[in-house]
Amino acid sequence: MNGNDSNVIISLALSHGITLDPSSITFNDSGLDFLAMLAKSNDGVPWIFRIPRRPDVIESATYEKKVLDLVSSTLPVSVPNWEVHTSEMIAYPMLEGTPAATVNPTTRNFDWYLDPASIPEIFVHSLAETIVALHTINHDIALNAGIRLKQPFELRQQFSETMDEIKAAFGVSESLWRRWQLWLADHSYWPDHSVLVHGDLHPGHILVDSYGRVTGLLDWTEAEVADPATDFAIYYALFGETALSELINRYEKFGGRVWPRMYDHIVELASAYPVKIASFALKSGIEEYKIMARTLLGVNEHGEEIPTK
Repeated sequence: MNGNDSNVIISLALSHGITLDPSSITFNDSGLDFLAMLAKSNDGVPWIFRIPRRPDVIESATYEKKVLDLVSSTLPVSVPNWEVHTSEMIAYPMLEGTPAATVNPTTRNFDWYLDPASIPEIFVHSLAETIVALHTINHDIALNAGIRLKQPFELRQQFSETMDEIKAAFGVSESLWRRWQLWLADHSYWPDHSVLVHGDLHPGHILVDSYGRVTGLLDWTEAEVADPATDFAIYYALFGETALSELINRYEKFGGRVWPRMYDHIVELASAYPVKIASFALKSGIEEYKIMARTLLGVNEHGEEIPTK
């Protein structure tokens, strides 16, 4: 991003009544769909600006706005309040709190604000409370708000179809493919209900205060009425088995609906994470993600299984 680009954003902001201090501008170039810019207005208010990288993300932003309008008055935490939403720019006052972790643009690993080896109890407590508040939003209200809705049988069918597409495009190691198929075929893993999920609860989208209490959630583009396990899979992948069990216990305590094999289902869902990466690689065409997808799928560029040592 250069000075001319900054001037364009300053002009766009001004056209919406936001006068920015040019010396306060910083950019975050790590987002795949949006370029993010942080700047203070002349009255000292920090603002977040999101600039679409591709035309297709404009449509997803329109959908995200519907989600935000729905959840903003329901959750015990803050969500972005888009005061500007056009095809050129999204802008909202910065939420209080710090991301639990941010993605390092060089290493592509998380730089943690919280200690991932010693997650505060208040983080688990407040995250469970927030997930329950989200998951118990009425389906009819969500549907009337324009939110995507998938029934339990549709979720399994969609997974199966997407896995077939990924296998055809990239290939999949035999052991991983067998694991996925056993999971899909076994009814005992799967919930018989759907809930409104955030869909991408990685630590960069979770804001916390200095004590580790969850104060806000960002990036709602993946939200839909779908599999409740969706909002637990990343947590399990990052923090492990014991942490997942504790989060499920808190979730149930706060009124979340559980089922006998919820834990096992979340573990299997996490094993299918390569499907999400590969799907994004196909959609975006980004070579870096194609390489990552092949690695996670256990195959080379010819779709041949990589021998395990």
